[in-house]
Amino acid sequence: MELALTRSELVRWRTAIFAIFLASGLSIATWASRVPAIKTTLDVDNTQIGLMLLGAGVASIVGLSLATPVLARFGARRGMLVAILTFAAGVAVIGIGTDLLGSYVAVIAGLALFGLGNGAVDVMMNVEGAAIEKHTGKTILPLFHGFFSFGTVIGAGIGALAAAWQINVLLHALFMTAIIIIIAVVSYANVPVREITGDTAAAEDKPHWRARVHTAMAAWREPRTYALGIIILGMAFAEGGANDWLALGMVDGHGATPALGALGLAVFSVSMTVVRVFGGPLVDRFGRVTTLRVLSGLAATGLLLFILAPTVPLVFVGAALWGAGTSLGFPLGMSAAADDPAKAAARVSAAATIGYVAFLCGPPILGFISEQVGLLNTLYILVALAIASGLASSAAKPIAGSKVGAGHQH
Repeated sequence: MELALTRSELVRWRTAIFAIFLASGLSIATWASRVPAIKTTLDVDNTQIGLMLLGAGVASIVGLSLATPVLARFGARRGMLVAILTFAAGVAVIGIGTDLLGSYVAVIAGLALFGLGNGAVDVMMNVEGAAIEKHTGKTILPLFHGFFSFGTVIGAGIGALAAAWQINVLLHALFMTAIIIIIAVVSYANVPVREITGDTAAAEDKPHWRARVHTAMAAWREPRTYALGIIILGMAFAEGGANDWLALGMVDGHGATPALGALGLAVFSVSMTVVRVFGGPLVDRFGRVTTLRVLSGLAATGLLLFILAPTVPLVFVGAALWGAGTSLGFPLGMSAAADDPAKAAARVSAAATIGYVAFLCGPPILGFISEQVGLLNTLYILVALAIASGLASSAAKPIAGSKVGAGHQH
């Protein structure tokens, strides 16, 4: 039986989950903004940096996979607290490994903790965000993901200042670790104890946690999980491809300067963030399925314009449409996976795993193919995936008993 929440309790819960999404973004931007300094301090090459990234990516996928048993065993509140403290420790170890130990292996260990914690918390914070949607009856997961984007912007800004002021990675990392720990503790105190996420003490009639894990793994046997996975995969692939290849595509494919290439990526990111912040009411008006179909068409159109545009200004328009089109695939896929609160954790974990594998593995695959056919031609793969995402969007229709994302057509 779910406890009824007062308005104040609901606001505190929502604010805590906003803060957790923000903290995840902060941690990622802290690492990313100091890669040049870490490379210089440790005197490593791009191949070794690539191995660091691979280690963090593998750890993230392990964290995603562990989220379901952790939720079943310890509940969402404690699970999120431990996961955030894990990636906070990872940020600290990255700093210690860089400036105190001067150890490449220590930095990889830090990145493993960082990836493990972020992967695990990603599932849990989406489960909590989807639960808040159920309580409010409104689509707000896109806004939660917008706060993740805010976290990356704030973290990148702090990182840029730290680099400009020549603050070493250790001091910067320890400062950010302290901020993340404060967010973790305060957020934990404001997330309500809920039976459905296993936060309450085990009751006599409650299944053993191993039985709950077994039930949770059933999500991988449900066709809807894979259909949602296609929606998320297409958009995650397109988002990850933009992060790694959009700027280079403008420079190598359209003859733009490196500064314009960076600006193109900024246009993509701003467009994506804006739609995430303001997209919830659109979903509540038109429904998940219609919104996803329109956005997949927008993404495909933007990509085609980016590939084929004869002038650089039109390439920027393509980047903006590309960003807007890919903005809601991931959060709406998570929201759909969590339609049934009793199975939300397992389904979100399964769908998120498919998405993150695409997000992490997609860009290197695109890089390999681009060596054979050219970068702009490679982006046609993203066009096809965006269309596939749109074709699969009917899977996001709310299940019986769930009103969030159904739309209010008149």
